[in-house]
Amino acid sequence: MPFTFRGLMVFVLLALAGPARAQAAKPQRPGDASERAEYIRSRYTKFEYRIPMRDGTKLFTAVYVPNDARPGKTYPILLTRTPYTVAPYGLDRYARRLGPNAQYEKDGFIFAAQDVRGQHMSEGEFVDVRPHLAKKRGPKDIDESTDTYDTIEWLVRNVPGNNGRVGQWGISYPGYYTSAGAIDSHPALKAASPQAPIADWFWDDMHRHGAFNLVLAFNFFSGFGRPRPQPTDSEEWKRFEHGTPDGYQFFLELGPLSNADTRYFKGDIAFWKDLVAHPNYDAFWQSRNLLPHLKNIKAAMLVVGGWYDTEDLYGPLRTYSAIEKQNPGISNTLVMGPWPHGGWLRTDGSSLGDAEFGFPTSVLYQELEFAFFKHHLKGGEKPDLPEALVFETGANRWRRFDTWPPKQVREARLYFQPKGGLTYSQPTSPEESFDEYVSDPSKPVPYTQELTTGWTKNYMTEDQRFAARRPDVLVYQTVPLERDLTLAGPMEAELWVSTTGTDADWVVKLIDVNPGKMPGASPRGDEDEPGTRDRGHQQTLVRGEPFRGRFRDSYSEPKPFKPGEVTKVRFVINDVLHTFKRGHRVMIQVQSSWFPFIDRNPQTFVPNIFEAKEEDFVRASHRVYRSAAHPSSLKVGMLPALDD
Repeated sequence: MPFTFRGLMVFVLLALAGPARAQAAKPQRPGDASERAEYIRSRYTKFEYRIPMRDGTKLFTAVYVPNDARPGKTYPILLTRTPYTVAPYGLDRYARRLGPNAQYEKDGFIFAAQDVRGQHMSEGEFVDVRPHLAKKRGPKDIDESTDTYDTIEWLVRNVPGNNGRVGQWGISYPGYYTSAGAIDSHPALKAASPQAPIADWFWDDMHRHGAFNLVLAFNFFSGFGRPRPQPTDSEEWKRFEHGTPDGYQFFLELGPLSNADTRYFKGDIAFWKDLVAHPNYDAFWQSRNLLPHLKNIKAAMLVVGGWYDTEDLYGPLRTYSAIEKQNPGISNTLVMGPWPHGGWLRTDGSSLGDAEFGFPTSVLYQELEFAFFKHHLKGGEKPDLPEALVFETGANRWRRFDTWPPKQVREARLYFQPKGGLTYSQPTSPEESFDEYVSDPSKPVPYTQELTTGWTKNYMTEDQRFAARRPDVLVYQTVPLERDLTLAGPMEAELWVSTTGTDADWVVKLIDVNPGKMPGASPRGDEDEPGTRDRGHQQTLVRGEPFRGRFRDSYSEPKPFKPGEVTKVRFVINDVLHTFKRGHRVMIQVQSSWFPFIDRNPQTFVPNIFEAKEEDFVRASHRVYRSAAHPSSLKVGMLPALDD
């Protein structure tokens, strides 16, 4: 699918997820897009620059300036830096959108979009998530913070009609460049909004607690990872052809991960080779952790993420926290809404998959984001932004907090019980007790029922009854709740397990179970009419987290399990703000595969799973213990409900 400027800030997933399945932000009138494009062409003049960096490398930058800009009427610059192309190229070819929404273009900004170093029309060598250099000894020591600084310096000095104020924003990879650009901020950078930013690439996108994100990495790098030896104005993205609409079957037939290169990539994908060479959290990955470097930030920060962003949920939560700790006194706001990756821009946020949120949640955010940039760049009214603006799923309302996680949270544990029970009481039986299942790599548990070779966003709220009915998925649930239960902040799974194999994955899912009869629902409810579908007994996924058991003691030094030995596996699960309503149940599911979101664990310990052989993939029996000596549980943060 060819990429144009309208996609440059966003979603590489559109290029790799097969036919786009994102919801429209609203039913779009046929003339809306063309009217916006015509407005841009009639009100803006396009320039193309090759901006020199301190080491002499020139970065291609497209700049759109309002036609009425002049010494007495100046505008701020809104910058985006992207690896996905700033196309269309050519002074006579205009982008069809410039800002996050049309309001920016009508209010008036100078829009600058840059191909990052080594991508598309920019010179130099591209490095994925280029490591930050904390100490720079001369002009040859460059990183994304220096390239951003040099770009802003040049733009402010050379672009006509600018007011000397710059803002930066971007989603996903461009969100990472926004975070990096705020480090050692240029004095002209007044406001920045990293949205779904990569924070540490071992955790964002590529892995979940060491478990490899197969479908995303394979699809993404099959196109994005191709070499670009010289600057090019090509605007095409070559999509990988799977030869089937069934991604589960394709990746199952792929077999061991080593087949990806021998069958398809043929050694041409440099970063895939890096993945193979670095299966553990070694220096290669540690150098791609931006979090400890988020310092000396002077710009106001608006960090944005989605609760249902399966690529970059870790990123915004950790980015906000790191900025808060390492830059005391600056303006730093976190916004978390009920959105998939970039959903705050491309959807109205009223629903996702099997979850409905009651109203278009993106509208409030888009108004606040615009007010944020207008205030800091144009002297507009100060927006009403709290420290953390967070959407409470389940209750379907926005909450405002002066810290995240909230100060009022108190810890509690949900313990696994006999017969699939789940309570706050620790097991007291002195006898060893456990639940057991067989995990078979040839029949892994699917992560979704959707038939796709790409990346479904809807699975993050998908009804989990299809998984609960499998014999290789354990299910624990509370009795129906008598009062609302609100969980806030990160969680921690603590499992006591054993296996007949020498390696295993453990997937823990938190699920909201509806009562059998839902208010307002009809057995003949309209699938397209919110609130009328009968969702009785639906098991809505709230949060899921896989963990590769070999990393239970260290992400850099994996070790095997001893067959039959009871072992503790403990790991953090990303934050939630979710209310289980009265009459609902809290459910936890435990399984050992989540395919093809996560690659298959062979269940035979090998030093590098990327090099596992077909014969290494074996069936294994796994046990999860629930005795007084080995009480498996989920630690949660409980927040008093608003109606408590």
